[in-house]
Amino acid sequence: MKKYIAEVVGTFILVFIGVGSVVAGGLGGVLPLGQVGIGLCFGLAVTAAAYSIGPVSGAHLNPAVTVGAFLAGRMSVADVIPYIIAQLVGATLASVVLLLAVSGKAGGYDVATLGFGQNGWDPVKGFSMTSAFVIEVVATFVFVTVILGVTHPKHTTILAGLVIGLTLAILHMAFIPVSGNSLNPARAFGPALFAGAGALGQLWLYIVAPLIGGALAGIVSRTGLLSAD
Repeated sequence: MKKYIAEVVGTFILVFIGVGSVVAGGLGGVLPLGQVGIGLCFGLAVTAAAYSIGPVSGAHLNPAVTVGAFLAGRMSVADVIPYIIAQLVGATLASVVLLLAVSGKAGGYDVATLGFGQNGWDPVKGFSMTSAFVIEVVATFVFVTVILGVTHPKHTTILAGLVIGLTLAILHMAFIPVSGNSLNPARAFGPALFAGAGALGQLWLYIVAPLIGGALAGIVSRTGLLSAD
């Protein structure tokens, strides 16, 4: 049970800080962070969670990471669904807290106008659905491959959490304009619940594509193609 609670807390940390950087201090905030700042917030949130709860649950914080870890032979099948449920709960709780917080904004906070840090694509002003799908698959593959690599038993380093966080940060810096750079069905799920029909209508991509990317990373890791053996 401790590891499931840890996944709730860890995913809460990720969404609370990461999505919070968008809705409170992000592109439309009082002190706009911009793409680089938002990327660093997500990356450093993962780093904080990795070092704080990593020893308890491995700090997956992400169904795509859990699927990748399972297919790589790093966890039992019995833990997969409880991990994913815990991650969805953590993301939802963080989104509720953020919604309560931003509702106190002077003049109010209009989710329909300002958004709620949800992921999405915009074929009119940005990139197509196909572009978003490709980025979510490939970037998640890269992210999960890095995680499985730096946490491999033969690759012991106290810098693993930092490497993982910085990888997420640079992926955000590169691909936020294309897909919002979710790479995480739980991170996409929490805000979408409160962001309206448009976000919910696009949510499927941010579930399917990252799971494909995570699964591919797990399969590649299981084959040993990128192993030091």
